[in-house]
Amino acid sequence: MDPEDVRQDWADRSGKYSPSYYAEIGPNEVSDTLADILTHYATDDAAILEVGCGSGRHLEHLRRSGFTNLSGIDINAEAFEVMTEHYPTLAERGTFLDGALEDLLPEFGDGAFDVVYTVETLQHVHPEDEWVFDEFARISTDLLITAENEGNSPERGRGETDVSYVEDDFPLYHRDWKSVFSDRGFAQLLREPTARDTIRVFRLV
Repeated sequence: MDPEDVRQDWADRSGKYSPSYYAEIGPNEVSDTLADILTHYATDDAAILEVGCGSGRHLEHLRRSGFTNLSGIDINAEAFEVMTEHYPTLAERGTFLDGALEDLLPEFGDGAFDVVYTVETLQHVHPEDEWVFDEFARISTDLLITAENEGNSPERGRGETDVSYVEDDFPLYHRDWKSVFSDRGFAQLLREPTARDTIRVFRLV
């Protein structure tokens, strides 16, 4: 798949792995861990951006945990219709933009957010679009949190393959996220494997 095909697939996705699919599941272990991490490392009024927010299940959990300055971007326009239905207070109080992260992140000013996080989003960035990882260091003043599927092996997805396909449907690109963001000026503070993902907390240095 070329970069545009990957983006269009997520922009049009319905059914499994769509915004509605995750809204029905609701907050999960990652949501709880994000709230715990931000309660420790950030203030309640910290400017927080979720890249690939979907219908907002993780942001809603943060809102209910007391965080007030919440933003999100997602490539699937349906996400915000689903958000309004499932999480109307979040939809009303937060700031949300529809579009590809490759298009939207460059539009934010330097240091626009105290915290930027992603959940199973960066693993879908095509190799030709890896320049976008530079944007995370530019727009964050402090924390970057990634929760990506790094595989179930002891090495957590650091095998010989660079890409795999989920259910013969869409690509998942395997990367060493510690190296990716260490090379961009972040220091890893925490690594927390969950049943599905590995959560990494980075601080800009």
